[in-house]
Amino acid sequence: MFQDFKLFGDRPVAVQVKEYVQRLILKGGLQAGQKLPSTREMSSLLKVSRNTVIAAYESLEDDGFAYAIPGKGSYVAAMAGSSVADDGGADGSEVWQIDWRARMNEYAVSAVELDRMKKGIRSEKGIISFTSIAPDEQLFDLGDVKRAFLDRMAIEGQVLLNYGYAKGYKPLIDYLMLHMENKGVDISGKDMLITSGFTEGFDIVLSALRPSARRGGALCENPTHHTAIKNLRLHGFEVTGIPMERDGIDVGQLEAQLQTNRFDLAYLTPSYHNPTGIVMSPAKRSAVAQLMKHYQVPVIEDGFNEELRYSGAHIAPLIATAGKGNGVIYIGSFSKVLFPGLRVGWVLGDRALIDTLESMKRARTIHTSTIDQSILYQYLLNGNFDSYLKKARAEYKRKYELTKALCEVHLPEAQLSGDGGLHLFLTFPSGLNTHELLDACKEQGVIFTPGDKFFLQEGEGTNTLRLGFSRVTDEDIERGIQMIGKQARRFRK
Repeated sequence: MFQDFKLFGDRPVAVQVKEYVQRLILKGGLQAGQKLPSTREMSSLLKVSRNTVIAAYESLEDDGFAYAIPGKGSYVAAMAGSSVADDGGADGSEVWQIDWRARMNEYAVSAVELDRMKKGIRSEKGIISFTSIAPDEQLFDLGDVKRAFLDRMAIEGQVLLNYGYAKGYKPLIDYLMLHMENKGVDISGKDMLITSGFTEGFDIVLSALRPSARRGGALCENPTHHTAIKNLRLHGFEVTGIPMERDGIDVGQLEAQLQTNRFDLAYLTPSYHNPTGIVMSPAKRSAVAQLMKHYQVPVIEDGFNEELRYSGAHIAPLIATAGKGNGVIYIGSFSKVLFPGLRVGWVLGDRALIDTLESMKRARTIHTSTIDQSILYQYLLNGNFDSYLKKARAEYKRKYELTKALCEVHLPEAQLSGDGGLHLFLTFPSGLNTHELLDACKEQGVIFTPGDKFFLQEGEGTNTLRLGFSRVTDEDIERGIQMIGKQARRFRK
């Protein structure tokens, strides 16, 4: 006994000793009433200082795992419940086993089946990976983030460490309402709910709008964000996709669908669409808003990486096009431009809708991390966002132009789309299968995201791929695209 003790990481040694002895007690290796080795003996056995063992024993006593008898030493305390043997139940009987897979409901099974990330490509060391569209952490201004944290904690640290409000941290809500107003949104009659990123906001909205007596009907662009497809289907929606054109959704086909079918909602990403990167033109935004108004179909607008505009005039979000109307629900976050680690997003919509969503949020998660919200608020309040955004835009624009130029040279047969953001979308002639291309490129140390995962029907988009460049070095961008081009030429032959 005591021969398997190992120290891990930078955790306090006394804590590790205490937890080690505690595990022995819980597993039955040390019995109630048994005398523990003296502090001197234990320090020798575990090769730690005697003071460390003294501190560990004191902590065990505090937690009720041990007791001391003056002049005699420390003993194992009797537990309220019996320990469980490694090979049986508490009373020595057969281990209690449940077949959890058989217990899973339809929602849980579907979540596993639709979980693309779990089945996705793993980026091993040394691989050139174009699969990520997360921001480049090398651009994060850690000094400003630390300052924002310290500033906010100095002002109201004790409050921030307690429970928050389901609706969100009010100073952040007020700031983001002004942020949306500066985008051209009429905020009269509207309110906001803070969520743990975009996905939670989307999930709550879908839960609220899902029909209870039948399967719902949903419209979206085709292709579109695979996480959105997954969540729409998990909530029981039949999803109809509308093809994309160079300036956004095909309005003619959208109108044809609206004329012939019933839809409960539409999910659209007008700016830097994922995966195509297309920005919907102002004319189409207006046409889409008019169609949805006429057919009374609410729109969930995904703000995605709307902030990463590299050039050209500002294009107002779809919710701004709706004016005083309440038919658009805007879900935003800074995850693709700022810090995904701060899981903060927001839902902007009609006041009555937000009132309902607030109650749903409270029932599910009580509230989004108040510390995360307050750090983001203070960071924005300190004026850091504009300077960071200027730096990020310049760097991503440079990488975007480099990636685009290299694709035009090494992949001339591919049609490129993407007006900004963190990725490009490539469409090859129909004979090329990008899964087969991926297999060949992976052998050469390069991976990317096949585009069919973004399409609604199996067999669609097999000649497409998404190329994320945000976290790839210039040298690897060049080497990777050269390799993809080389393998693509081999497939053409």
